[in-house]
Amino acid sequence: MGTHHAGRPEEVLALDTYIKLARATDTLYHKFARSLKERGLSTSQLGVLELLHHMGPMCQRAAAEKLLQSGGNVTTVVDNLEQRGLVRRERQTDDRRFITLHLTDEGRALITDLFPKHAGVITQSLACLTPAEQHMLGELCRKLGKANAAP
Repeated sequence: MGTHHAGRPEEVLALDTYIKLARATDTLYHKFARSLKERGLSTSQLGVLELLHHMGPMCQRAAAEKLLQSGGNVTTVVDNLEQRGLVRRERQTDDRRFITLHLTDEGRALITDLFPKHAGVITQSLACLTPAEQHMLGELCRKLGKANAAP
């Protein structure tokens, strides 16, 4: 179902497109969140673990920027991961505001086991699109994101 707005044709098209994009995103988000919940993780927690797994230790501020989340949100996510023993924080001695995040051995074991399964769920979920369609969707999402990114 699209919009019921009876505006100009470009408004109706934009609203219909936005509704479809939002519904698809929500559907996939909830599907992925359900599979992560079984492991006691949120999508934000997975994002931090995945980032550290693929990119190595990094400053908490840089992690927030890469994940497109606020510093406060990442602090809460990292607090929870740290309580579970999955990540550890290391403060720099010369500048205590600079905090580097590291995976613990337990965190590394979890993400090493979990990520291939998560990638499989994503692959299976997008298999309804041909490779060309997936590529096109990726390019369109990038274009849309760049055009609307905050300055």
